Amino acid sequence: MTGSASSTTSALFRPAPGLALAQTAEQRQQNASNRGKRIGILIVAYNAATTLASVLKRIPQEVWNNVEEVAVFDDASADETHLLGVGYKTLSGIDKLTVLRNERNLGYGGNQKLGYRYFIDKGFDIVVLLHGDGQYAPEVLAEMYAPIAAGEADAVFGSRMMKQYGGARKGGMPLYKFVGNKILSFIENRALGMKLSEFHSGYRAYSLGALRRVDLSKMTDDFHFDTQIIIKLHHQGFRIHEVPIPTYYGGEICYVNGMKYAGNVLRTLLRYKRTVRAIDCYPEFAEYAPHYPLKKSRYSSHDYFLRLAGRDQDVLDVGCGEGFFAAKLAEYGNRVTGVDILARPKCAGAFVQYLQSDLDGGLDAALPQLRGKKFDRVLLQDVLEHLRFGDRLLRQCRELLKESGLVLISVPNVANITVRLSLLFGRFQYAQRGILDKTHLRFYTRRTARKFIRDNGYEITLERMTVMPLELALGLSAGNPLMKAINLVLAIFTVVMPSLFGYQAIFAARPRRVRPGAA
Repeated sequence: MTGSASSTTSALFRPAPGLALAQTAEQRQQNASNRGKRIGILIVAYNAATTLASVLKRIPQEVWNNVEEVAVFDDASADETHLLGVGYKTLSGIDKLTVLRNERNLGYGGNQKLGYRYFIDKGFDIVVLLHGDGQYAPEVLAEMYAPIAAGEADAVFGSRMMKQYGGARKGGMPLYKFVGNKILSFIENRALGMKLSEFHSGYRAYSLGALRRVDLSKMTDDFHFDTQIIIKLHHQGFRIHEVPIPTYYGGEICYVNGMKYAGNVLRTLLRYKRTVRAIDCYPEFAEYAPHYPLKKSRYSSHDYFLRLAGRDQDVLDVGCGEGFFAAKLAEYGNRVTGVDILARPKCAGAFVQYLQSDLDGGLDAALPQLRGKKFDRVLLQDVLEHLRFGDRLLRQCRELLKESGLVLISVPNVANITVRLSLLFGRFQYAQRGILDKTHLRFYTRRTARKFIRDNGYEITLERMTVMPLELALGLSAGNPLMKAINLVLAIFTVVMPSLFGYQAIFAARPRRVRPGAA
């Protein structure tokens, strides 16, 4: 412990009016145990001069005994919040109390980020977020951190919707806030596949081991920071528990614009979903953007490649990325060797061998380790458009094929109707994904791709055009009946007008055989 609460602390403790502490003193002591963990309490405060002292007084003695530090972060208040906090520390003589003031207002989310970094840098294990306006009961601080201290949770959220303390309405939550909270929580649960009773309580406890693994840097400084952090914890598979907390609405000033907040919450959900579906890449969720999302619908490039690769084959996946498609190939008994520039792909277990090589220089770095190996299939999925010198790579692949082997190639069709319409209106804008991916260096039509393959010593044995991947844009499952119907219609249009509606050109090719006696 860095310090201990003085004997005056017990005299300063005053339970909140009407809050029944039903536990015995022994039960409270046991529940408040830090179990050897370093616990910090982060009090975020803004213009809380009239409430901060009361919040500090209401922290139970057994909590003071078990936490290592209580840090008040005053977010550049316009009132005397900081002076009051310093005065309280001086009068109480509590060594564990730290009062800090931000040089400028960082916002609700920004203040939290600063506080979490403070406790992370000091090597703490657990942090509890408490508000300086008295809206959340310090009397239940132990219930907030106990599940994390016991190793049962990575995050604990206090819920006013649970009935143990009578529920939100009994505690004075206005009806419009209650209804809005319920509606937003319902939408968030459905969108994220969760079952929280409340998403919008600001009373929280976190394992700092979990927060160390969450990128907070690009997250908002506004009030919907609380929503973003739930999404991130859930996405990364951390254990989230809820505990009931009492509801208290008094004379505190609310700085949250309800309609703006609701809009930001819904916008956050949309930005997250669009990022993980690879439609866009928003900075606050950029770490979850799939580099190369799998397209599961019929007539997609991955559908064709999976069928053309077959089963129980020796496969060289050139430009394999993180190995997501290689993992699918391995499910069919294929033995996959991967080549890409990454030091180590996420799905490294999908490969019998992984080789690192900058493909812009062909396979030069990988060839010494591939010497003598031959493959049934060599895959060039969406690779050639990223290279300045794709012809070199194509020629090298010829030497790695078995006698009956095939190279499977996909390139985006720049003559697709979406690009044509954009050009019609004078737009040629690069994007994060798709045909006009900003990393593409070469553009192909079906005809120019066909010529490129033949010019590099291949004869084409099969040619297909894929349908546009609307399941990614619409966020529908490939198995959704509506999506299946849309794909069928698209497939018909693509067969009738392949150059116009085709999204990618797919080719299966083998090395062109030189006829005996040919010049």
